Amino acid sequence: MGFGNMGKMMKQAQAMQKKMAKLQEEMAEKEVTASTGGGAVTVTVNGKQEVLSVKIEKDVVDPEDVEMLQDLVLSAVNEAMNKAQEMMSEEMNKITGGMNIPGLV
Repeated sequence: MGFGNMGKMMKQAQAMQKKMAKLQEEMAEKEVTASTGGGAVTVTVNGKQEVLSVKIEKDVVDPEDVEMLQDLVLSAVNEAMNKAQEMMSEEMNKITGGMNIPGLV
């Protein structure tokens, strides 16, 4: 491989790195929501997989069955996290063209 090709690859890598940094900023602005129990518990997370909100319907709060509520919250959080991860992977694939780059999503 000649120096010209190496320089071109370095420029492409730097451009890809800038696009990825911009994507991560954009992902902080995007939100995904998941709910469980027919809407009893709704969780919203951003593309950086940070939980933004948890909403619980009053009628699902039963002091006699706290475990059910915990399960609903856990399921909603996990589903929302999975959706956020899928969204990030899809956007990352647009940048990398489907290349498998170690250390990325």
